[in-house]
Amino acid sequence: MGRSRPFHRFTPAERRLWQAYPTGAWVDLRESRDVDAGSGGSWGRSRIVRAEVITALLLSRRDEGSAWVPGVRLAGARIVGDLNLSDATVEAKIHLLDCHIAGTVSLNDAKTRGVRLRHCDIYRFRASRATVDGLLDLDRSAVHAGVRLDNARITGQLRLSGLRLGTPGSAPYRGGRPETSPPESSRWNGPEGSEEPRVWESVALWAGGLAVEGGAFLRDLRATGGLRLIGARFASGLYLEGAAVAADATPAVHADHLQAAAAELGAGFTSDGTVRLRGARIGGVLSFHGAVVRAPGRALHLSHLQADELILLPKSVEGEVNLGYSRFGVLFDRPESYPAGVRLNGLTYESLRGPATLADRLTWLRRDPGGYRPQPYEQLAAYYRRIGHESDARRVLLARQRARRRTLRFPGRLWGRLLDGLVGYGYRPWLAGVWAVLLLAAGTAVFARWQPHQIGLDESRHFSAFVYTLDLLVPVSLFEQRGAWEPVGWTQWLAYGLIAAGWILATALIAGGTRVLRGSHAP
Repeated sequence: MGRSRPFHRFTPAERRLWQAYPTGAWVDLRESRDVDAGSGGSWGRSRIVRAEVITALLLSRRDEGSAWVPGVRLAGARIVGDLNLSDATVEAKIHLLDCHIAGTVSLNDAKTRGVRLRHCDIYRFRASRATVDGLLDLDRSAVHAGVRLDNARITGQLRLSGLRLGTPGSAPYRGGRPETSPPESSRWNGPEGSEEPRVWESVALWAGGLAVEGGAFLRDLRATGGLRLIGARFASGLYLEGAAVAADATPAVHADHLQAAAAELGAGFTSDGTVRLRGARIGGVLSFHGAVVRAPGRALHLSHLQADELILLPKSVEGEVNLGYSRFGVLFDRPESYPAGVRLNGLTYESLRGPATLADRLTWLRRDPGGYRPQPYEQLAAYYRRIGHESDARRVLLARQRARRRTLRFPGRLWGRLLDGLVGYGYRPWLAGVWAVLLLAAGTAVFARWQPHQIGLDESRHFSAFVYTLDLLVPVSLFEQRGAWEPVGWTQWLAYGLIAAGWILATALIAGGTRVLRGSHAP
């Protein structure tokens, strides 16, 4: 390889790396296999490699016809300064293992092959708008001032499993040489005079617009700031099992309009702060099975979301859940998934799974902090009808009318109670029969004991207490008993009451029947 040597002096480690680069051989500076890269600031001169030496190697041109594939493969080094490859096209692979990097690794707008920085201790990692043709791997590393991957494109996997992440606001700059631009933690992100908070200071992973063609593995990640994934696309899924994210001034996971083949936020996933996936599109399963989510207000903001299946079986949730205007093929949950209320208006689903009974589902509907909305009741009733449980559907619609009644003024509430008691708003028409039988029995017994006087003594009629009472209850006289006999004394008021009750029962039956015939979308 034709390479000039722009450095007058090399450290022993740099000399070894310079010689090994053309063949891509490993340079292992570790004194033992048990290396703590976090203590790398105290490593001696024999393990020091200047970042500019690595940059010079990676930007040098490979000799044509070489039989070897060049690359930087370095283990156990103390890398001094900022490793700045911004805007560069890097054809060689980069693999750092157990290295201490006091400055910033910058791949902004770069085009590279695979990049692997495993078990490393890094101040900051930036790859905004970068194109990585292969794997981007930060497994088991620590990045103290955050990672930027906004609008980057990765053709292989993104591996951040076991990564320890801090935020720009929590890690003072410690590089050996100042950057050409100030760290993000010192910049004001809002317009002049704005009172908005400095968003950068509380974000550990800034990856809006990131596109990953392989799987994105963030298992067992630990972050003391938020994960910002707005508009990110994960063609082979996003996996956060066992991750722990704690954020105070920003959502713990902010992933509005995210797209993924699947999203796993369970199996020990812990969030101290809101998990927000508003408007996300999940082609397969979105799972919170075994997750722990805590937030002072809204714990899970999943509104306007689409997924084939939502598995909402968390270990615990502290805070409100918002499922408004979302669409799921399957909703798999249980009653304790919503300890602080759930917003359901606009939610649609094809199927429900889980141990919830009909009574649990009715309680679920009543726990909406927004109060009564007809759509959640109609959606649940439609689901029960679809699976052939017509009686359960009627119970849901009856519960809808009772919930609506509480929003009405006094006359409406009074009429609603009357309809409910007489015919169950039309969903229990047999109640009218019960009332009719009771009134008929009472009237028959009374008029058999205190027989009315006959009107028109020139006619000979036989009095039947049963037929007389029935004629009073029917709004239109069928048996001509009402005009032939006159009740006496206090039984007159009973007769008037029976006539009024007959009209009320008939009106209630007509009103309830009309409501049922108009369908479940009637107000």
